[in-house]
Amino acid sequence: MQTFVKELFDKVANDYDRQRRKLIPCFDDFYGVALSLVETPRTSPDILDLGAGTGLFSSMVLQKYPNARMTLVDISEKMLEKARERFHRSGRIRYVVGDYANLEFSQSYDAVISSLSIHHLTHEAKKQLFANVYRILNDEGIFVNADQVKGNSPEIDHYFRRRWLDYIHAGGLTKAEIEASVERRKLDINATLADQIRWMEEAGFREVDCMYKYMDFAVFFGRKRGK
Repeated sequence: MQTFVKELFDKVANDYDRQRRKLIPCFDDFYGVALSLVETPRTSPDILDLGAGTGLFSSMVLQKYPNARMTLVDISEKMLEKARERFHRSGRIRYVVGDYANLEFSQSYDAVISSLSIHHLTHEAKKQLFANVYRILNDEGIFVNADQVKGNSPEIDHYFRRRWLDYIHAGGLTKAEIEASVERRKLDINATLADQIRWMEEAGFREVDCMYKYMDFAVFFGRKRGK
């Protein structure tokens, strides 16, 4: 499954940033809330971006914390190539090509962020990832996950799907771009809001909540307990 995900995102790497606003009906609020939650008392925090893609979310965080040390992880080397182009003037960014669900991280972080990536994992892999994220965070470190969620019934999911299709057809994308996006979403393994909150709490996070939701787009927050 992850190999297929990699191939699909390799194909769209060059146009990914341009398309993303046209594929997310709530783009400004979705990313705006996620960015507002990335708060740390350190001026040079260590931040890990899981499924960083072209570095879109990381670029927003770097505007807020220009001295941050960023680690960008993605399974698609072509997506990270676009991130390298974006940050070619920065010497504070590390790039890791690989499946973050199976990577061992040797350092700890003040914040772990992710956007529109974790929903590709199986539910068991999501639960394990949340536990791993908790483990590698510094005390009082934060986890911000802007991602997709499953509705509480097939009818709700159908409604989410219909609204999303209406939006992307009206957004100026080409037929080929729409078809490619619809194909990518066939690989989604969305989990419900309640399940993801429960899994984060089971991993040890406190202050866990959904801080924003529009249709099937949601932003989750959790903090690692201090000693």
